[in-house]
Amino acid sequence: MQIGIGLPNQVRDVTASTIPRWAVRAEEAGFSTLATTGRYAYPGVSDTVALAVAAGATTTIGLLSAVLLAPTWPAALLAKEIAGIDGVSGGRLTLGVGVGSREDEFTVPGHGLRGRGGRLEADLATYHEVWGGAPVGDGPNPAVPTGTRQVPMLFGGYSARALDRMVRWGEGYIGGSLPVAMTAPSFEAAKRAWREAGRQGAPKLVVLAYFALGDPETGRTNIRDFYRLAPEDIAGNVVLCTTPHMVEQSTAEYAGLGVDEIIFVPATDDLDEVTRLADIVA
Repeated sequence: MQIGIGLPNQVRDVTASTIPRWAVRAEEAGFSTLATTGRYAYPGVSDTVALAVAAGATTTIGLLSAVLLAPTWPAALLAKEIAGIDGVSGGRLTLGVGVGSREDEFTVPGHGLRGRGGRLEADLATYHEVWGGAPVGDGPNPAVPTGTRQVPMLFGGYSARALDRMVRWGEGYIGGSLPVAMTAPSFEAAKRAWREAGRQGAPKLVVLAYFALGDPETGRTNIRDFYRLAPEDIAGNVVLCTTPHMVEQSTAEYAGLGVDEIIFVPATDDLDEVTRLADIVA
Protein backbone atom coordinates (compact mmCIF):
# COMPACT_ATOMS: atom_id res chain seq x y z
CA MET A 1 0.00 0.00 0.00
CA GLN A 2 1.29 3.45 -0.90
CA ILE A 3 1.46 6.21 1.71
CA GLY A 4 0.80 9.81 0.81
CA ILE A 5 0.57 13.01 2.80
CA GLY A 6 -1.82 15.93 2.67
CA LEU A 7 -0.89 19.56 2.25
CA PRO A 8 -1.97 21.80 5.14
CA ASN A 9 -4.00 24.06 2.85
CA GLN A 10 -7.13 23.91 4.99
CA VAL A 11 -5.54 24.15 8.41
CA ARG A 12 -7.22 27.23 9.89
CA ASP A 13 -5.15 30.37 9.21
CA VAL A 14 -2.41 28.33 7.58
CA THR A 15 0.84 30.16 6.86
CA ALA A 16 0.52 29.95 3.09
CA SER A 17 4.26 30.16 2.44
CA THR A 18 4.62 26.79 4.22
CA ILE A 19 2.90 24.98 1.34
CA PRO A 20 5.76 24.91 -1.21
CA ARG A 21 8.29 23.98 1.48
CA TRP A 22 5.96 21.23 2.72
CA ALA A 23 5.66 19.89 -0.83
CA VAL A 24 9.43 19.78 -1.33
CA ARG A 25 10.02 18.06 2.00
CA ALA A 26 7.28 15.49 1.31
CA GLU A 27 8.82 14.59 -2.04
CA GLU A 28 12.27 14.28 -0.49
CA ALA A 29 10.81 12.01 2.22
CA GLY A 30 9.46 9.61 -0.41
CA PHE A 31 5.70 9.98 0.03
CA SER A 32 3.65 8.75 -2.91
CA THR A 33 1.23 11.66 -3.17
CA LEU A 34 0.52 15.21 -2.02
CA ALA A 35 -3.19 15.80 -1.47
CA THR A 36 -5.35 18.84 -0.81
CA THR A 37 -8.61 19.33 1.05
CA GLY A 38 -11.33 21.32 -0.73
CA ARG A 39 -13.18 24.11 1.07
CA TYR A 40 -14.10 27.66 0.10
CA ALA A 41 -15.82 29.08 3.18
CA TYR A 42 -12.84 28.54 5.47
CA PRO A 43 -9.63 30.57 6.13
CA GLY A 44 -7.25 28.38 4.16
CA VAL A 45 -5.73 28.21 0.67
CA SER A 46 -7.76 27.06 -2.32
CA ASP A 47 -6.99 23.51 -3.37
CA THR A 48 -6.27 24.58 -6.96
CA VAL A 49 -3.76 27.17 -5.75
CA ALA A 50 -2.11 24.69 -3.37
CA LEU A 51 -1.91 22.04 -6.09
CA ALA A 52 -0.41 24.51 -8.56
CA VAL A 53 2.21 25.54 -6.01
CA ALA A 54 3.03 21.91 -5.27
CA ALA A 55 3.24 21.13 -8.99
CA GLY A 56 5.84 23.85 -9.47
CA ALA A 57 7.83 22.96 -6.37
CA THR A 58 8.20 19.22 -7.08
CA THR A 59 9.10 16.91 -9.94
CA THR A 60 7.99 13.34 -9.19
CA ILE A 61 5.42 13.08 -6.39
CA GLY A 62 1.77 12.50 -7.31
CA LEU A 63 -0.85 15.22 -6.79
CA LEU A 64 -4.45 14.68 -5.71
CA SER A 65 -7.45 16.78 -4.72
CA ALA A 66 -9.11 14.86 -1.90
CA VAL A 67 -11.68 16.05 -2.59
CA LEU A 68 -12.45 19.14 -4.62
CA LEU A 69 -16.08 20.30 -4.45
CA ALA A 70 -16.57 20.37 -8.19
CA PRO A 71 -20.16 21.71 -8.40
CA THR A 72 -19.07 24.94 -6.68
CA TRP A 73 -17.14 25.81 -9.87
CA PRO A 74 -18.20 26.75 -13.41
CA ALA A 75 -17.29 23.58 -15.28
CA ALA A 76 -15.21 24.97 -18.16
CA LEU A 77 -13.21 27.19 -15.81
CA LEU A 78 -12.41 24.32 -13.46
CA ALA A 79 -11.48 22.07 -16.39
CA LYS A 80 -8.99 24.66 -17.62
CA GLU A 81 -7.52 25.14 -14.13
CA ILE A 82 -7.10 21.40 -13.63
CA ALA A 83 -5.57 20.91 -17.08
CA GLY A 84 -3.08 23.69 -16.35
CA ILE A 85 -2.02 22.18 -13.03
CA ASP A 86 -1.68 18.75 -14.62
CA GLY A 87 0.38 20.22 -17.44
CA VAL A 88 2.70 22.13 -15.12
CA SER A 89 3.26 18.95 -13.11
CA GLY A 90 4.06 16.86 -16.16
CA GLY A 91 0.92 14.73 -15.83
CA ARG A 92 1.04 13.96 -12.10
CA LEU A 93 -2.43 15.18 -11.08
CA THR A 94 -5.49 13.11 -10.21
CA LEU A 95 -8.75 15.01 -9.73
CA GLY A 96 -10.66 13.80 -6.67
CA VAL A 97 -14.25 14.98 -6.87
CA GLY A 98 -17.07 15.39 -4.34
CA VAL A 99 -20.41 17.19 -4.49
CA GLY A 100 -20.32 19.02 -1.15
CA SER A 101 -23.11 19.41 1.39
CA ARG A 102 -22.81 22.87 2.96
CA GLU A 103 -24.63 25.91 1.64
CA ASP A 104 -21.79 28.31 2.46
CA GLU A 105 -19.40 26.58 0.07
CA PHE A 106 -21.56 27.43 -2.96
CA THR A 107 -20.80 31.09 -3.63
CA VAL A 108 -20.93 31.39 -7.44
CA PRO A 109 -24.31 32.67 -8.72
CA GLY A 110 -26.15 29.84 -10.45
CA HIS A 111 -24.00 27.21 -8.75
CA GLY A 112 -25.84 26.72 -5.47
CA LEU A 113 -26.30 23.69 -3.29
CA ARG A 114 -29.63 22.82 -4.86
CA GLY A 115 -29.27 20.68 -7.98
CA ARG A 116 -25.54 20.12 -7.48
CA GLY A 117 -25.69 16.41 -8.31
CA GLY A 118 -27.45 16.90 -11.62
CA ARG A 119 -25.14 19.79 -12.43
CA LEU A 120 -22.09 17.62 -11.81
CA GLU A 121 -23.36 15.12 -14.38
CA ALA A 122 -23.19 17.79 -17.07
CA ASP A 123 -19.92 19.15 -15.69
CA LEU A 124 -18.15 15.81 -16.05
CA ALA A 125 -18.95 15.75 -19.74
CA THR A 126 -17.69 19.33 -20.03
CA TYR A 127 -14.37 18.43 -18.41
CA HIS A 128 -13.79 15.72 -20.98
CA GLU A 129 -14.74 18.01 -23.85
CA VAL A 130 -12.42 20.77 -22.65
CA TRP A 131 -9.53 18.37 -22.02
CA GLY A 132 -10.13 16.89 -25.46
CA GLY A 133 -9.60 20.28 -27.11
CA ALA A 134 -13.18 21.17 -28.02
CA PRO A 135 -13.81 24.90 -28.65
CA VAL A 136 -15.25 26.78 -25.69
CA GLY A 137 -17.89 29.48 -25.78
CA ASP A 138 -18.93 30.74 -29.19
CA GLY A 139 -15.44 31.09 -30.57
CA PRO A 140 -13.10 28.73 -32.44
CA ASN A 141 -10.50 28.26 -29.71
CA PRO A 142 -10.03 25.44 -27.22
CA ALA A 143 -9.28 26.35 -23.60
CA VAL A 144 -6.24 24.10 -23.27
CA PRO A 145 -2.99 23.46 -25.18
CA THR A 146 -2.68 20.66 -27.70
CA GLY A 147 -1.57 17.49 -25.98
CA THR A 148 -3.64 18.04 -22.84
CA ARG A 149 -4.66 14.66 -21.46
CA GLN A 150 -7.87 13.41 -19.90
CA VAL A 151 -7.03 13.93 -16.23
CA PRO A 152 -7.83 10.77 -14.21
CA MET A 153 -10.58 11.17 -11.63
CA LEU A 154 -11.48 9.59 -8.29
CA PHE A 155 -14.83 10.08 -6.57
CA GLY A 156 -15.77 10.53 -2.94
CA GLY A 157 -19.18 10.34 -1.30
CA TYR A 158 -21.53 7.86 0.32
CA SER A 159 -24.44 7.74 -2.12
CA ALA A 160 -25.25 5.31 -4.91
CA ARG A 161 -24.97 8.23 -7.33
CA ALA A 162 -21.37 8.83 -6.31
CA LEU A 163 -20.53 5.23 -7.10
CA ASP A 164 -22.38 5.44 -10.40
CA ARG A 165 -20.29 8.44 -11.40
CA MET A 166 -17.17 6.59 -10.33
CA VAL A 167 -17.80 3.63 -12.62
CA ARG A 168 -18.78 5.80 -15.58
CA TRP A 169 -16.14 8.53 -15.32
CA GLY A 170 -13.51 7.58 -12.78
CA GLU A 171 -10.61 5.36 -11.87
CA GLY A 172 -11.56 4.73 -8.26
CA TYR A 173 -12.95 5.84 -4.92
CA ILE A 174 -11.79 8.04 -2.00
CA GLY A 175 -12.94 7.19 1.52
CA GLY A 176 -13.18 9.79 4.27
CA SER A 177 -11.26 10.13 7.53
CA LEU A 178 -13.46 7.73 9.49
CA PRO A 179 -12.84 4.48 11.39
CA VAL A 180 -12.28 1.32 9.39
CA ALA A 181 -15.63 -0.11 10.48
CA MET A 182 -17.38 2.90 8.93
CA THR A 183 -15.38 3.08 5.69
CA ALA A 184 -15.09 -0.64 4.89
CA PRO A 185 -18.70 -0.90 3.59
CA SER A 186 -18.06 2.01 1.22
CA PHE A 187 -14.99 0.33 -0.24
CA GLU A 188 -16.89 -2.91 -0.67
CA ALA A 189 -19.72 -1.02 -2.37
CA ALA A 190 -17.23 0.65 -4.70
CA LYS A 191 -15.71 -2.69 -5.72
CA ARG A 192 -19.16 -4.21 -6.20
CA ALA A 193 -20.33 -1.30 -8.36
CA TRP A 194 -17.16 -1.61 -10.45
CA ARG A 195 -17.77 -5.31 -11.10
CA GLU A 196 -21.47 -4.85 -11.85
CA ALA A 197 -20.65 -2.12 -14.37
CA GLY A 198 -18.33 -4.50 -16.22
CA ARG A 199 -15.21 -2.41 -15.64
CA GLN A 200 -11.97 -4.30 -16.04
CA GLY A 201 -9.59 -4.80 -13.12
CA ALA A 202 -10.43 -3.09 -9.84
CA PRO A 203 -11.03 0.51 -8.78
CA LYS A 204 -8.21 2.38 -7.09
CA LEU A 205 -9.10 2.77 -3.41
CA VAL A 206 -7.74 5.71 -1.43
CA VAL A 207 -8.46 6.54 2.21
CA LEU A 208 -7.76 9.64 4.31
CA ALA A 209 -6.67 9.85 7.96
CA TYR A 210 -5.69 12.97 9.89
CA PHE A 211 -2.53 13.16 11.97
CA ALA A 212 -1.02 15.48 14.57
CA LEU A 213 2.19 14.10 16.07
CA GLY A 214 4.05 17.13 17.42
CA ASP A 215 1.12 18.96 19.02
CA PRO A 216 -1.88 16.61 19.34
CA GLU A 217 -4.00 19.10 21.30
CA THR A 218 -3.71 21.79 18.63
CA GLY A 219 -4.52 19.13 16.06
CA ARG A 220 -7.67 18.13 17.93
CA THR A 221 -8.71 21.77 18.22
CA ASN A 222 -8.20 22.33 14.51
CA ILE A 223 -10.17 19.22 13.57
CA ARG A 224 -13.06 20.20 15.84
CA ASP A 225 -13.07 23.64 14.24
CA PHE A 226 -12.94 22.32 10.69
CA TYR A 227 -15.84 19.92 11.27
CA ARG A 228 -17.91 22.00 13.69
CA LEU A 229 -20.80 22.36 11.22
CA ALA A 230 -20.57 18.83 9.82
CA PRO A 231 -23.15 16.15 10.69
CA GLU A 232 -22.41 14.55 14.05
CA ASP A 233 -21.89 11.09 12.57
CA ILE A 234 -18.98 12.59 10.62
CA ALA A 235 -17.64 15.17 13.07
CA GLY A 236 -17.76 12.79 16.01
CA ASN A 237 -15.88 9.98 14.25
CA VAL A 238 -13.01 11.67 12.44
CA VAL A 239 -9.81 9.64 12.72
CA LEU A 240 -6.88 11.64 14.14
CA CYS A 241 -3.60 9.78 14.63
CA THR A 242 -1.54 11.34 17.41
CA THR A 243 1.04 8.62 18.11
CA PRO A 244 3.31 6.39 16.02
CA HIS A 245 1.23 3.39 17.12
CA MET A 246 -1.98 4.98 15.78
CA VAL A 247 -0.30 5.72 12.43
CA GLU A 248 0.98 2.16 12.18
CA GLN A 249 -2.39 0.72 13.21
CA SER A 250 -4.31 2.76 10.63
CA THR A 251 -1.83 1.74 7.95
CA ALA A 252 -2.12 -1.94 8.84
CA GLU A 253 -5.92 -1.89 9.05
CA TYR A 254 -6.35 -0.32 5.65
CA ALA A 255 -3.72 -2.54 4.07
CA GLY A 256 -5.79 -5.44 5.37
CA LEU A 257 -8.83 -4.05 3.57
CA GLY A 258 -6.94 -3.97 0.28
CA VAL A 259 -6.81 -0.17 0.07
CA ASP A 260 -4.23 1.01 -2.47
CA GLU A 261 -3.16 4.22 -0.77
CA ILE A 262 -3.60 5.95 2.58
CA ILE A 263 -3.18 9.72 2.71
CA PHE A 264 -2.28 11.16 6.11
CA VAL A 265 -3.77 14.66 6.24
CA PRO A 266 -2.10 17.18 8.56
CA ALA A 267 -4.11 18.77 11.34
CA THR A 268 -1.47 21.47 11.87
CA ASP A 269 0.86 23.34 9.51
CA ASP A 270 4.01 22.53 11.48
CA LEU A 271 6.53 21.72 8.75
CA ASP A 272 8.30 19.22 10.98
CA GLU A 273 5.18 17.03 10.84
CA VAL A 274 6.38 15.81 7.44
CA THR A 275 9.55 14.42 8.98
CA ARG A 276 7.76 13.01 12.02
CA LEU A 277 5.37 11.06 9.79
CA ALA A 278 8.13 9.93 7.43
CA ASP A 279 10.14 8.56 10.35
CA ILE A 280 7.18 6.29 11.24
CA VAL A 281 6.16 5.04 7.81
CA ALA A 282 9.54 4.90 6.05
